[in-house]
Amino acid sequence: MIQLLKKLRLSGILETLDARLLEATDTNLSHTEFLFRLLRDEVERRDGKQLDQRLRRACFEQVRTVEDFDFAFNPSIPRAKVLELANVGFVARRENVLLVGNAGVGKSHLAQAFGHRACRAGYSVLYVGANEMFRQLRASRADDTYDRKLARLTAPDLLVIDDLGLRPLADHEPDDLFEIIRLRYERGAIVITSNRDEREIARLFGDPLLASAAMDRLLHHAHVLDLEGESYRNPPPERRRQRARASQEAAQ
Repeated sequence: MIQLLKKLRLSGILETLDARLLEATDTNLSHTEFLFRLLRDEVERRDGKQLDQRLRRACFEQVRTVEDFDFAFNPSIPRAKVLELANVGFVARRENVLLVGNAGVGKSHLAQAFGHRACRAGYSVLYVGANEMFRQLRASRADDTYDRKLARLTAPDLLVIDDLGLRPLADHEPDDLFEIIRLRYERGAIVITSNRDEREIARLFGDPLLASAAMDRLLHHAHVLDLEGESYRNPPPERRRQRARASQEAAQ
């Protein structure tokens, strides 16, 4: 039987076979129910393995989820809209999400949380910091792998670009960003986080015509969330004291 399971590529069933045999004996399971539970174990094992692969290939910096996000810290953040986007229907519709606002308000957390949800929903995801993305593209020009690198950025169902605009774009970077937006337009979803608003992002391109063409595609079918509030990483003193008191109360 082991040889047959391996030939059928069902060897994962062996991980739970003994437990299911014991369960079938103790509870008088029917043959059909016994087979159903074995096959369900195999499906769950494969689904879990595929999810692990998607999460690993996404290259997230950290495990961030919507459930971990502290909406109470900045009540002005549009919770209903965030939860709507967390259903990742925008990925299926190939729409874009722009998360803009000051540093520390949770843009990167939410961007990675949306990516995590997309992975759980079965979508392919790639997360990359903007500066690292441009560095990789710059290096790819030097070793003649530009097309391959560009294909990696345009292939996933969801591309998450974090911290766009921390510095001005230089050299080929405006063209690179336009090309990514153009190639993904109505073919794949993009989530972008930035400390700059929409008009400031447009200025990153330098050339008005290039900016117009890029922003027209980026904002078509887009959800723009302007996140306001205090920095979660560096809150004011009173906020620090409140957080410390809450931690102490939770520990008691």
